[in-house]
Amino acid sequence: MIFHDILVIGGGLAGLRAAIAAAENKAEVAIVSKLYPPRSHSGQAQGGINAALGNNPKAADDNPEKHGFDTVKGSDYLSDQEAPIYLTEQAPDAVFEIEHWGCPFSRTEDGKIAQRPFGGAGYPRTCYGTDKTGHYILQTLFEQTIKHNIKTYNEWVVIALAKDVDACCGVIALNMHTGELQAMGANAVIFATGGSGRMYGNSTNAIPSTAFGVAMPYWAGVPLKDMEFVQFHPTSLYPNNILMTEGCRGEGGYLINKEGDRFMSKYAPKAMELGPRDIVARSIQTEILEGRGFEDAYVYLDLRHLGKAKIMERLPGIREITLDFIGLDPIEEPIPIQPGTHYCMGGIDVNMDGASPLPGFYAAGECACVSVHGANRLGGNSLLETVVFGKRAGTSAAEYVKDKAKQPRDNALERALKREEENLNRLLKSNGNENPYTINAELRKLMPEKAGLFRNEKLMAEGLAQIKALKERFKKIRPIVSGGSFNFDKTWALEIKGNLEVAEAVLAGALARKESRGSHFRTDFSKRDDANFLKHTIASYTPEGPKLSYRDVQITKYQPVERKY
Repeated sequence: MIFHDILVIGGGLAGLRAAIAAAENKAEVAIVSKLYPPRSHSGQAQGGINAALGNNPKAADDNPEKHGFDTVKGSDYLSDQEAPIYLTEQAPDAVFEIEHWGCPFSRTEDGKIAQRPFGGAGYPRTCYGTDKTGHYILQTLFEQTIKHNIKTYNEWVVIALAKDVDACCGVIALNMHTGELQAMGANAVIFATGGSGRMYGNSTNAIPSTAFGVAMPYWAGVPLKDMEFVQFHPTSLYPNNILMTEGCRGEGGYLINKEGDRFMSKYAPKAMELGPRDIVARSIQTEILEGRGFEDAYVYLDLRHLGKAKIMERLPGIREITLDFIGLDPIEEPIPIQPGTHYCMGGIDVNMDGASPLPGFYAAGECACVSVHGANRLGGNSLLETVVFGKRAGTSAAEYVKDKAKQPRDNALERALKREEENLNRLLKSNGNENPYTINAELRKLMPEKAGLFRNEKLMAEGLAQIKALKERFKKIRPIVSGGSFNFDKTWALEIKGNLEVAEAVLAGALARKESRGSHFRTDFSKRDDANFLKHTIASYTPEGPKLSYRDVQITKYQPVERKY
């Protein structure tokens, strides 16, 4: 039987950094990834990573405290303030560490790490490598895993947690190469499975970014936190929703409606295009809904005034994408964009060490909710979160396993393996006629409509009822295709089940939160309500649907005030 001190599930930035930290602290660690790690979705992060370095001439007096305040304000005061303060204090050292490991950041004329403005930030503090920052950092961290001789199980799909009476003791994984289920024992498991954006049809996320990684611990009794807070990126390419980095606006790009107006002057007169993402995305959608968009579907992101040299130096990846996917050169023409589902602020309920209520189970990165981003994440803080809290989770897990026996808890693993074999057999022998992909397509259509940028009770109640009906239909799906090696019909069916479960938690939490805060905007409750909803939504799994409870937000330094930009 396979056994490692620590198993890290996911080979993106949070998973790689957690594994490196565990190895640095002398734990025996392995990574289990359904992709070859350098292909993880972290590589699609374009714009940059935040740190108060003060390298930009306009940021000479920037510091971590100001970065922390911007993050708390950006969160619409729903973040637990200890977390963003820790994040921003650690940011400079985290960026310097990556730089010293060889990450090729763009540079100022005097050789320092270059920094650009990003939305919701008081200073230009976003460090970048052209517009391929996530790709560069991902390659850099993967090299470090090789240096530390960290074993990686590539193209293995984890399908369930294994736990004994009082702790997590491993996972059950599907070896895609052979089609066999395998019990993998561990004294600690760290989930770093990324975002859940593919619940939505208008997502900037890659196809593997489903809600399954959040659903597995949810089914195992680990609560989810603040799932109603889903970020919509202001600028995704029309019509396919590929991300157009915030760096486009950081470098000076304009947002233009069909009347030729830079309309952000109406919504964020000081920050303009560099308002926080929730405000900019709603502003774009308002322009479209009120008839000032092109074809009632998009507005323009105009880079032409930046000039060819700047676009080629700072935004070469954006030019490649627009040329490849819609045959448009942003040097010559404005880019059609619309808001797209981008990021989940909510996730697996963990503390700052990445530890969940289930002993031995940790999470980091987008699948986790430390509550650093609250109701709205600032651009440039997600890459930072992966390395800062990935490192802390790996360090904490290494301390947790230090004195534990180096052997699997066989009975618990065998029980979990048998349970999952029976679950898969039920899928293989299902006698229904529902197509699981039709069910998933219907889910991905309803989520932007019922749980999108603008929400109200009627829409969300309809959406919740539709999801419950889809869950019932999923019980009657047609048999899953048999066969071993790389049977994606099997894994995708499991992921669709996870999408349905987590989508239900999103809508349940949103329906219960009778206010507007950050990314959660209700037309029937358009104001923030600190008296009743300055609290986290905690969703616990039951077979009948999520059971909701609430937890107070930690206010330590900054009292909530109205956000103005």
